[in-house]
Amino acid sequence: MGTEAAEKAMTTVDAMKVLDPRRLKPNSIETERILSVLDETIAKLELSSLIPCIIGSLDRFADLLGPEITTNLMEFQKLSDQMELLLVAAEEEDISKAEEQRGSLHLLEQHLKCSVRNILRLLLAVPSLCKALKYEVWAREPATETFIKAFGEFRNFMLERLLISPTEEEKTVQLVEDVSLRINKNTETITALQAELTAAIRTRDEEIQNKDNMIKDLKDNMEILDECSKNNILQVKWEGDKQQKEELRASQAKCARLQQDIQQLEEQLNKLILEHRASELALRKRKCRMEMEILNWVQAYDTDMAEKQAEFEEVHAAYTKEKAELSVLMEKHAVLLQEYTQIEEERKRNEEKKRQALEKLAIMTRAATLIQAFWRGYVIRCTFKPKKKKGKGKGKGKGKGKKEKK
Repeated sequence: MGTEAAEKAMTTVDAMKVLDPRRLKPNSIETERILSVLDETIAKLELSSLIPCIIGSLDRFADLLGPEITTNLMEFQKLSDQMELLLVAAEEEDISKAEEQRGSLHLLEQHLKCSVRNILRLLLAVPSLCKALKYEVWAREPATETFIKAFGEFRNFMLERLLISPTEEEKTVQLVEDVSLRINKNTETITALQAELTAAIRTRDEEIQNKDNMIKDLKDNMEILDECSKNNILQVKWEGDKQQKEELRASQAKCARLQQDIQQLEEQLNKLILEHRASELALRKRKCRMEMEILNWVQAYDTDMAEKQAEFEEVHAAYTKEKAELSVLMEKHAVLLQEYTQIEEERKRNEEKKRQALEKLAIMTRAATLIQAFWRGYVIRCTFKPKKKKGKGKGKGKGKGKKEKK
């Protein structure tokens, strides 16, 4: 039964969620656009239904509406009058002219629609004017009011359909079918239960009569049972007293044994207390000795650490001093290294100049030697040149000269 009630409760909750979609909000741009179009259409219907009333009070609203809207309203009035005249004429004239009248009506209807659209466009362009016109008390025609109301219901219906997903719509249909089936089952069940109730009423009357006879028999049986129960009670009471005495004797013996055990356990407890106190005293003495030893070790450690700290401070001071001297020496070394580098470079430059000078000297010496050798040859040639000219008149001498020359 509890499971069925829970299922019914869940079904009711689902039904409320499915059948009451107005609690939801539009969750898509398409839905919002459709709703905005429907709302604008309702606003235009409400505003267009006020056009005849505005035309009837055109003198009153001429300054508020402006010349352009007033001109369009007057044009709309003319088109409306023409439409009425054509409709009256179409009812009175023959069927032969019906086609011509139908064409004129269609054309006039198009102009009338364009005029209404222009008026609505001009009115909607001025929201303050629309609000002012809606605040006026206008009496719409019943047919117009009914149409606007029906269109509003259509808008709510579309909202419900847009907010209900296909799955929820299937659930709604299934829920309606389940409800109808449940109603049919409940009707059948009620009919069957009524029949059963009628039969039960008849059987109840018969059972009441039978029960009266049974009550008389039961009273007689109760008297007999009362006497038997009294005898049983006396017997049970006697057996209970006997058992109570036996249990009392057994409990007294048990208490005596437990008392003896308690005395033995108390003696053992006292012995253990004495032993534990002696061991505790020995442990306390040992603890005191250990504490004294630890204190001595701590004092010795503190003394050693103080000496080590003093020695460390001396070493640290010497280290700091040597470090400062080292930094000074490093600075001097850097300066000397720089000077050495400069001297070494200067020495290399001097050696290079000296080498270049030696090379130049060697070249000059070689050139001087060559010049001297060339000069000696020239001097010798110049010295021996006249002798060669003197030997030309003699043939032998000429031949000898050629050989010498060769």
